[in-house]
Amino acid sequence: MLPWIEIDRADIPGATHDAGGGGSAGELRLKSRGQEFSIMLGNNELMNSRLSGSEEALASLARDRIGDRPRPAFLIGGLGMGFTLRAALGVLPDDAAVTVAELVPAVVRWARGPMASVFKGCLDDPRVAIHEGDVGGCIASAHAAYDAILLDVDNGPDGLTRASNDRLYDHQGLRAAHAALRPGGVLAVWSSGPDPRFTRRLKDSGFDAEAVSTRANGKRGGARHVIWLAVKR
Repeated sequence: MLPWIEIDRADIPGATHDAGGGGSAGELRLKSRGQEFSIMLGNNELMNSRLSGSEEALASLARDRIGDRPRPAFLIGGLGMGFTLRAALGVLPDDAAVTVAELVPAVVRWARGPMASVFKGCLDDPRVAIHEGDVGGCIASAHAAYDAILLDVDNGPDGLTRASNDRLYDHQGLRAAHAALRPGGVLAVWSSGPDPRFTRRLKDSGFDAEAVSTRANGKRGGARHVIWLAVKR
């Protein structure tokens, strides 16, 4: 079996959590094994190029919730390995606009460099704009600007990579997302596991919300993940 090779490391701005062994807290590591890629935080694997099903479902389920709209505007929090972005581009019309907010500039660099084969040129799609910065800033500065906000910036509502991610998921952060959405817009949130308290916070913040179970590898199975679909009342 081919060994894992570390390609690069990158600091996460504002990270405070202890990531465990194998790398310092607040540092992402990009590794490869043949054509397989992994992004690690310490001993925690945040994403793997072989497992894309739940990230793709984040985009397709959100698109289903908003239906057909003229010139739909999507905001995606977290570029990752581009699975959510590619899935969104696959279901959105030619007049759509998709903004991807990525906090770690190196992730964008990896997408255009060592992981170009994974991204398949999706960053060059004319519908795509990359914002190198915190998605929370994009949300806070917007008013009824988006039809869908897709958040895959951490392990879910309980931030793993940086404590400040928690602010996206508290009542104040959810009210900001509510204000940034157009009427009937959807906030879709990826998580590695369930959290009934987060479902309640969504409902308290003006959303009709449900948690949908999905598989890491889509129809082929894999670990169970959760996607919250919260529609603005």
